[in-house]
Amino acid sequence: MASQPNSASQSLQDVQARADSRQVPIDKVGVKNVTYPIRLRMPCGNEQHTVASVNMYVSLPHHQKGTHMSRFLEVLNEHAQEIDPSDIMAICHDIKERLNAADAHLELEFDYFINKPAPVTGQKGLIAYKVQFECTSNSTDDFVLGVRVPATSLCPCSKEISAYGAHNQRCEIEARVRIRKMVWIEELVEHCEAAASAALFSVLKRPDEKFVTEQAYDNPKFVEDIVRDLSIRLEDDDRIQWYAINSTNFESIHAHDAYAYIEKDKSAD
Repeated sequence: MASQPNSASQSLQDVQARADSRQVPIDKVGVKNVTYPIRLRMPCGNEQHTVASVNMYVSLPHHQKGTHMSRFLEVLNEHAQEIDPSDIMAICHDIKERLNAADAHLELEFDYFINKPAPVTGQKGLIAYKVQFECTSNSTDDFVLGVRVPATSLCPCSKEISAYGAHNQRCEIEARVRIRKMVWIEELVEHCEAAASAALFSVLKRPDEKFVTEQAYDNPKFVEDIVRDLSIRLEDDDRIQWYAINSTNFESIHAHDAYAYIEKDKSAD
């Protein structure tokens, strides 16, 4: 009988570490859409547990055939069974070191729930906001906090020219910021909602519905108005160093959407 190879005594080939003759560097290579639990501090002192979609990448030099995909998950699992945002940059550093890369990138997107009281009755209901953390580690560290906030916009033109009210539409406001000091997710959401015609709520009784309907009518906003008003709020917040903001208004009487975008590095002033 032929002897079976002893796998324990054999060294497996590291194919990814081989040289690549094409000499083409890759900016980002890694794993994406990893589902992982995350734990977040809240302004009230409690913690919120949710689930993030995680992307992890490194740069790959022109001479190396491939990266080692399993090492990304090894780094993630070594830190904790639940990600703490205070540890995110350390995870990014470890990815860079473990994969011997010049650049490392870590991205998280997750639902963050805020228990919002209705404006008149005060009845509370949870609303989910999409939140992003983006980290980069190379010669310097970079962290970007992002939120996407659904809200209401009411068309000023429709209000001005119509004899019977104006058309409401849903909008989505997105803000991405680099910060000098701590900014809570709730605070960034509040900035975005204040720039809209009216905020959204989970629970609205009749007095609440009357309030938000009239609030939107008294506060009409073009998509341009939303991003300009949001820009002014972020300019006044000294904790924020850089921002990229946009609003998409999902038109209710057109077959297209309206969009506006502003990006500003306040440190350049």
